[in-house]
Amino acid sequence: MQLFFTESLFTRYTQGNASTAEAQAIREWLTEPANQPSAQEWMHRHWDALGEAPAPAATLDEPNYEALLDSLHEQIASGLSAEYRPGPPAAATWWRWAAAAAVASTLAGGWLLRPGGAPVHQAAPLEYATSYGQLRTLQLPDGSQVTLNGHSKLHCAAAWAPNGPREVWLDGEGYFAVQHQPNNQRFVVHTRAGFSVEVLGTKFTVNRRRDQANVVLLSGTVRVDFDNPQQADIIMKPGELLETHDARPALLVHKAVRTAPYAAWKDDKLVLDETTIAELATRLQDTYGIQVVVAPAQLNQRRMTGTVPVRNLNVLLLALEEAFHLKATRQGNRIVLSNK
Repeated sequence: MQLFFTESLFTRYTQGNASTAEAQAIREWLTEPANQPSAQEWMHRHWDALGEAPAPAATLDEPNYEALLDSLHEQIASGLSAEYRPGPPAAATWWRWAAAAAVASTLAGGWLLRPGGAPVHQAAPLEYATSYGQLRTLQLPDGSQVTLNGHSKLHCAAAWAPNGPREVWLDGEGYFAVQHQPNNQRFVVHTRAGFSVEVLGTKFTVNRRRDQANVVLLSGTVRVDFDNPQQADIIMKPGELLETHDARPALLVHKAVRTAPYAAWKDDKLVLDETTIAELATRLQDTYGIQVVVAPAQLNQRRMTGTVPVRNLNVLLLALEEAFHLKATRQGNRIVLSNK
């Protein structure tokens, strides 16, 4: 029986309701460049319709097709017949778009098709980000919570396998409150600093900024696993800090600290504990995306202790002026800290 490719048929396919024969025919139809305009229009209509239904905010943003296809390429290819596998480089753009259409159900929340058309549920990964000066609290699939500081990113799977690790990837700064699992399922935070943090159930912060990174443990126990096999793992206890520097990978700082200065940002506070103005300037630049100039240069070495609010940058600057006798002059995206 000849099929007429309609939007209704395409929608049934993206929802995983098409028959085996219909699914195979649609996958073949999607590989024809002449069908791109219709399929693209239907995909966007389908996505817009999903956006009108109640769903977690993280799933309503239109997905990054390129990033998704990079991770699902092999699974996509296995769902298409051999004669429709990727061709020469000149056809790469259309192939990638056709593959995106072929997994529209995954993008929508979603289904992959094994050879033969059997649907397999496979949700798209979750991606979160904060802008400069923004705090965002997330609940992960296992009930664990993460608070992201400004200018930070985190991504993870939409669901974790019961017998595999719970893995997230962090760039920036995050506070983690990890839920312990009855089967002692591991929770792993990956960083680009040459190490991962593994926990079972605890509260800690991870900060990866510029050329250094640190982990501060508030409660429980964590193990820091280094990418370098010659560096032994480190077991941390509550109240300890572990710090690494890209320029000096062999020089690790592992010591007891007051944890408040490292975690207070999640409560909209900046806790200074013998903090130099140079360190304060770096924090302001990383969190708010502004340029901070300290003049005269000798002022960089002055140390400050106290707590100021950070929810609003202008309020923060006023608090610094009042509490530490500084002068904070703001000129657009530039702040000058000087003696009052």
